[in-house]
Parts: sequence; structure tokens; C-alpha cells
Amino acid sequence: MIDRLMDIILVRYTKQGEDNNYNRIPHITTGTIVFGALIRLFLLTLITWAAVQLLELYDHWLLLFSIVMFTSFYPAYRQWEHFSARVEVMEETTLCGSCKHFESSGQLCRPLDEHVSADHIPCEGLSWEPKFVEIKENS
Repeated sequence: MIDRLMDIILVRYTKQGEDNNYNRIPHITTGTIVFGALIRLFLLTLITWAAVQLLELYDHWLLLFSIVMFTSFYPAYRQWEHFSARVEVMEETTLCGSCKHFESSGQLCRPLDEHVSADHIPCEGLSWEPKFVEIKENS
């Protein structure tokens, strides 16, 4: 838990190589991305506020604000790109990815509230329902 928190705070991508569709519990989810961005924003805001007070950088607040935002949210954007690509692969290659009960933001099976992976289907295919049903009308 502490190691994972430090990965989020320090913007380390050590878990990104281990984060694939075969993990029973994914390392990167929507929640971890947002949580990491908020923690970085909070810490950088405190540091910037202290620096502005100590160094009297009142005239450069817009530049400091831009640096804080970029440093907080750019790593979250990069993690989001990685996460989205991995979820797209899961949706195209697994049975659970084509089910209407699949929650892509957390990689969960909604009725069973279990994480889905490429080699673990929580319902074993028994409650699978297609996402899209095309009905052709003869008119």
C-alpha cells in the first residue's frame, strides 16, 4: 500500500509495465488516476503557496499556477492513455469485455462486483449478455 502510494505521489511508472489484462486486480484504474492527480495537486499547491510567501513571487502567480497544473495533471493524462489502451484491448479480446455488465472504468463485473481479467471470468460466462443488440426491421 505504501509503495503504491509513493508510485502515485512521485509519478513513477514502475507499475505500468506490470499492469496488463492478466492481473486479477488492476494496478491502474480510473480511481487511482484521479486520486494520484488530486494528491499531487494538493502537495504542489502547499509547496507553491509556501514558495510564494517566502520568496515573494506575487507577480508570477499565473506562471506558478500553470506549472502546478501541468505537473499535477500531465502524469494523470499519460496514465489515462495507458489505461484506455489496455481497456480497449480487453473489450476486444475477452468475453467479459463484450458483456453489458462490464464496467470499463474499474474493470468490474457489475452484478458480482469482481475484477475481470483476461484469464478470469467472474460469472464463468453464465450471466453474459451482449452489449449491443441490433434489431433489423423488415419494412
